[in-house]
Amino acid sequence: MLDGGSMTGERAARLRPERRLSKADQVYAEIKESIMSGVLEPGQAIDKLTLCAKLGVSRFPVTTAINRLAFERLVSIEPQHGSFVAKIAKRDVAEWLMIRRALEAEIANNAANTLPDAARRDLERNLRYQQPAAEAHDVAGFYALDLEFHRILARGLDLAQATEILDMLHSHLERSRRILLVPRSNLTKAYEGHQRVYDAIVERDGAKAEQAMRGHLDATRAHFETLVNEHPELFMA
Repeated sequence: MLDGGSMTGERAARLRPERRLSKADQVYAEIKESIMSGVLEPGQAIDKLTLCAKLGVSRFPVTTAINRLAFERLVSIEPQHGSFVAKIAKRDVAEWLMIRRALEAEIANNAANTLPDAARRDLERNLRYQQPAAEAHDVAGFYALDLEFHRILARGLDLAQATEILDMLHSHLERSRRILLVPRSNLTKAYEGHQRVYDAIVERDGAKAEQAMRGHLDATRAHFETLVNEHPELFMA
């Protein structure tokens, strides 16, 4: 048993210096971010020498990072041809969007009646930051706020299992969702969709909140279908 003068595990963890990322981890994070943000497009060849020069490293950490990303199915390694950014599986994305829509619509309905006041204030604060991010076309910043908006709803209702499922879905959908936010108009529409969900929750109208969430996610699906039609080269079945 810890004596009264001992630090708690949480406090001790805060006081420990953060572990510095290894060079391999830094390279991995840099390349993954380029893939997830769409800077490296699906299907694009990965030039290791260019990456080495850009990141100021030898081939070894770049090769290690690419192998790690291949394990995560974000990179496709073709012997004798090279490494390529994996294309997005459109069938998988469509299914994940369907599951997300069903779950989040139900969460929005419940939130209208039972979301604690503290979580409502968190939503309102989140939306205050979303608007300038959308206006500034800050895709990375808006995406982070978008994720947090949806997490506030599930966490605020103390839905541990739903939160875990949504985190998994968001992980699978991240690349396609971030690409979808690149057009400025899509950021604005996403913000407006969140605002409608929030307004319905404030009005404590469960049916309206559910409808607003479905409409918001239907718009996301429509944007995805448009992207597939306009850029089929980015996708695989």
